[in-house]
Amino acid sequence: MRDSRPYVAGLVAALVGFTSSFAVVLAGLVAVGASTEQAASGLLVLCAVQGVGMLVLALRTRQPLTLAWSTPGAALLASTGTVDGGWAAAVGGFGVCGLLVLLTALWPALGGLVARVPVPVAQAMLAGVVLPLCLAPVRSLEQDAWPVVPVLATWLVLVLLSPRWAAPGALVAALVVAVAAGPDASLVVAPDLSWTTPVLTVGGVVGVALPLFVVTMASQNVPGVAVMKAHGYDVPWRPAMLTTGLGTAVAAPFGGHAVNLAAISAALAAGPDAGPDPSRRWRAAVSAGGAYLVLAVVSASLVGLVTSAPAGVVQAAAGLALVPVLGAALAAATSDPASREAAVVTFVVAASGTALAGVGAAFWSLVAGVAVHLLVRTRTLREARRADPSHDGGPPTDS
Repeated sequence: MRDSRPYVAGLVAALVGFTSSFAVVLAGLVAVGASTEQAASGLLVLCAVQGVGMLVLALRTRQPLTLAWSTPGAALLASTGTVDGGWAAAVGGFGVCGLLVLLTALWPALGGLVARVPVPVAQAMLAGVVLPLCLAPVRSLEQDAWPVVPVLATWLVLVLLSPRWAAPGALVAALVVAVAAGPDASLVVAPDLSWTTPVLTVGGVVGVALPLFVVTMASQNVPGVAVMKAHGYDVPWRPAMLTTGLGTAVAAPFGGHAVNLAAISAALAAGPDAGPDPSRRWRAAVSAGGAYLVLAVVSASLVGLVTSAPAGVVQAAAGLALVPVLGAALAAATSDPASREAAVVTFVVAASGTALAGVGAAFWSLVAGVAVHLLVRTRTLREARRADPSHDGGPPTDS
């Protein structure tokens, strides 16, 4: 009897990836102007594109390459809010992000340019945009505690017993609360794709596309490659970026914000849970791809259920799902004392949610963080030259 572990691991990866963060995706799409139907369309097309992309990459490369939507990107959208030009402009930003990912496949120097953004600054931006969502569970308790308590209790119990399932379990608890509250049948959405003609605006390109591209590359694609490498796989960069970039561009008019390499769930398909033979683990990606195609069909029903849930319940589950993301981002942002000032400035600007000139806080946090980083670096070099007149201007050393 053939080993079924790769197929089971792929199914688990898909279920964990979907249930742990689809509420974050819906929150992000709605925040930038999507209607319930448009958000449902975005969730559907993201599932479908991920499923097809995983099947293509797995069958072509014979590697367990799994894809995901950009959860940090969705959190970014939730903190950005409505942009100049509304939903159509946000869709235009999604499309530009897809084109930028395609460009990294064809022009590697662009990927190198993103890599030059200091890691503490990029991670601080992510922490700043995630923070408002992570505050949702606490704020929901103040508004109406009883519907939120079961969600928090479920999350706490699973953090203790099985951390992998903590976020999915919290979302299931939120859906149970929604069912118990009596879902409004008028809010049930039929599975359907909703086309939106993209519009290009400064707010959409600068405030959505550029930060979405940076956070997707820095927090999803690059870690995704690292996770795969840790399990003995060398990701074919160009095919992976062509697939995810094309998938993002195709999904954009239907409301999909960004498709990328999976990072956290990638370990489920590429690790020992997918079987002892690494050469057979690519079947896990096939299983995950098929599961996402099924999830695409049922996603609209979940949107209707989420929409009818008591206020604050699903937002609380989404915030709990992002707690590990916030923790990891804060740790990475503040780990280097030399970059801490720049990281803190970036975090504060991003968390403020302040938009200037029609451009969201995420972009301005990058501008402020990089500027402070360069100023601090200049100060450090000047102090090194004063301490050692023979210093040639290179970076200071500890010796």
